[in-house]
Parts: sequence; structure tokens; C-alpha cells
Amino acid sequence: MIVLILGTGFYLQLRLGFMPLRKIGHGFAMIWQSRKPGKDSEGEISPYAALMTALSATVGTGNIAGVATAIAVGGPGALFWMWMTAFVGMATKYGEVVLAVKYREVDDHGEHAGGPMFAIKNGLGKNWRWLGTAFAIFGGLAGFGIGSMVQANGIASAVHNAFGVETWITGVVLTLLTGAVVLGGIKRIGAVAEVLVPFMCIGYILAVGVVLVVFADRIPEAFATIFNQAFNPTAASGGFLGATVIMAIQKGVSRGIFSNEAGLGTAGIAQAAGATSNPVFSGLIGMMGTFIDTIIVCTMTGLAIMVSGVWTSGANGAVLSSMAFEAAMPGVGKYLLAVALAIFAFTTILGWCYYGEKCWEFLLGTVSAKPFRLLWTISVYFGAVLSLDFAWLVADTLNALMAIPNLISLLVLSPVIVQLTREYFAGEPASAAIPVAATVSRN
Repeated sequence: MIVLILGTGFYLQLRLGFMPLRKIGHGFAMIWQSRKPGKDSEGEISPYAALMTALSATVGTGNIAGVATAIAVGGPGALFWMWMTAFVGMATKYGEVVLAVKYREVDDHGEHAGGPMFAIKNGLGKNWRWLGTAFAIFGGLAGFGIGSMVQANGIASAVHNAFGVETWITGVVLTLLTGAVVLGGIKRIGAVAEVLVPFMCIGYILAVGVVLVVFADRIPEAFATIFNQAFNPTAASGGFLGATVIMAIQKGVSRGIFSNEAGLGTAGIAQAAGATSNPVFSGLIGMMGTFIDTIIVCTMTGLAIMVSGVWTSGANGAVLSSMAFEAAMPGVGKYLLAVALAIFAFTTILGWCYYGEKCWEFLLGTVSAKPFRLLWTISVYFGAVLSLDFAWLVADTLNALMAIPNLISLLVLSPVIVQLTREYFAGEPASAAIPVAATVSRN
């Protein structure tokens, strides 16, 4: 899966002339402009809110525990390969969003619906619908694992370890909060994400900034170590057992994909609800989610672990990140990280709820929306109180299976992505403009 995802992303970067990398500054400017959609735009929420919804699902435990695991197992060089994954993944994420918006539909509730399943159905034709169905099944089931129960379990564990709160109490509170948001559909999810995601990202960056300021003199050395050990074996040191270059690549790439979800196709589901008149406009905004998630948030976590010196302690996962915070802010750091982890995981629950809902709507129609939201809310409680080692394994497998249909559609429909991109930047938006979407057919 690593080879398939990276290969697809690199192929799209080449086909696009590395446009996603050249337009990073333009992308940030468009994020700011997208807070208020244009008059001719169609969609339920602003493109900015759609991006925040996508980020709510991607900025999560992977940015805290995932980065720590990559460094703890693959060494500091894993962070370099995480960066490479993000730069390649920006093209993948761009293509996913462009196709999702280009081939989105309007359901019988008057809301826009899109994503890989609709790109496959409307872009590749009816003979390929089985592939879209496969994506929807894998996504609809994977959400209960990685998007709901696993996240709730992470929150309950973090809160219990830091504050001593019983897991069932956390489960009840999480269930109530989740129900209050997700039962209101995408408009309420988008409204909450629009406020909560910027707050949590900025708050986390400031907290990590404290760690970096305390150990500022070690930052140059940390970067030198990262670049050096990306291409050289990492020697054993302290509690660290050492790692090969292959291990650094494997862990950096796999944790990078887990964190930013480029290749899974999920971001397109959220962006398809965004009010826009052009799929390329949405794609440029959507690709910035990968940059924010990995290049900014993951990098800061990795640097905090490096400069604090705890990466050789032998610890792993969120515990390692907690040690980095505690090293810079004794007596306070572990509590700040526990709160950050809880907020990150909670927003992931909200974002993945929308992804799962749209997958099941594709399979069963809009009648499945409310029952799904109720079932999702209930699953949060069980995730908080149960042991979920097996759920992690199943969720990871289903995530991989989600990627295959999405990558096939990206490769086959890459000429469409390239054509729309060229017309957009050439000032010829006529054929790239979104036609009035038809009501979803359930035939």
C-alpha cells in the first residue's frame, strides 16, 4: 500500500508539473478567501468550513502518537520521510478533491454528496460502480474503528492516566457531546469544526512552541540528525535500539499516510459539501490540509521529541510525546498533552462520522443517515470502555482496502484532473465549471 499510495502521488505530481508544491502560498491565500463563498457557488458549507471538517478528521492521534511511534521505531530519519510523503501526498489530496467536487451529486434532501464512490460511478461509468460500492463498504465499516471507537478509547485512556477519571464517565460525556454535534448533520459538524479546529491547531502549536523555545539551542542539531539519519542507519542510544534506513522510510511513510490520509479519498467527501463553482478551487484548498497536518503539526511534534532528548528513552506513542512536554514544562506538560490529545481525537470522531454517513448513503440512500448517526454516537461509548487492540488491526486493514478503489480512480481519471487544472490556470473555467448536479439516482 505504501508503494501504491506514494507511486500514485508522485505520478500525479509529474502530470501536474509539481503545481501543488509551486502553489503552496496561493493555497494559503485561498483558504482565507474561502471563508465566504461566491454568489454562484453551490454547497452546504463554505470551502473553509469543509477544509476544517477534513482537518478535524486528519489532525488527531496520528499527529501526537503516530509521530512519536515513527521516531521511536524508525529513528529521527523517519521524520524526513514523513515530509516526503506529505509533499507527494499534496498531489494525491488535490486530485481526490477535484474529482469529488467535479462528480458530486445532489441527494433527495437537497445536499451535495461526493467522494471516491461518486467519482468512480460518474467518472468511470456504471460498469465501474461495483468499485465505488467496495470503497463505500470499506469506508463505512472502517469509520467505526479508526474514526469512532479507537479515538474514544484514546481519549478515555489519556484522561484516565492524566486526571484519574474513570473510563465510563469519559464515555458518557463523549457520547453526549458527539450526539449533540453529529445529529445535526454536516452543517453543525462544519460549524463546530470551523471554530474548534483552528483553536486546537493554534493552541497545540503554541504549546509545542514552548518546548522548542526551552530547548532552542538544540534545534539545529535536531535538523542535522533528521537529515543525516534519513539516509544512514540510526545507532542504538540509551533506550533506543537502533534502526535501519529501510525502517526509517517504512515508519515515516506509513505514519505520514496515517496522519494526513492522502490516498484514502476521505477529504473529498468533506470538500464536496463545500460551496464552490469550480473543482480546482476546492482542490487547491483541500491539498493544504496535507501541508498543515504533516509539514506543520507533525513536524513540530517531532522536533519537540527530538530537542527534549526523550526519543532515546525507549518510550513509544503518546507517552513519548508526553515526556517531551513534561521535560519542558514539569508538572504541567503531561496535562496539556492529555487535553490536546482529547480534543484532537474528538474532532476526528466528528469528521469521520460525516465520512461514514456518506458511504452508507451511497449504499442505502439518505434514509440511512439518522440511524447511522445514532449508531455512531452509541459506538463512542463502547469505544471508551472496551479494549480495542483487535479494532486497530481491523481498522488499519479496512483503511488500506479503502485506498485501492480511490487510487484506481485517480490514475484512470488523471487526464480529467490535468485538463481541469490547465483550464483553471489558463483562465478558461467554462468546461471546468460544475454543472448543476442531478438528484442522486438509486437505480
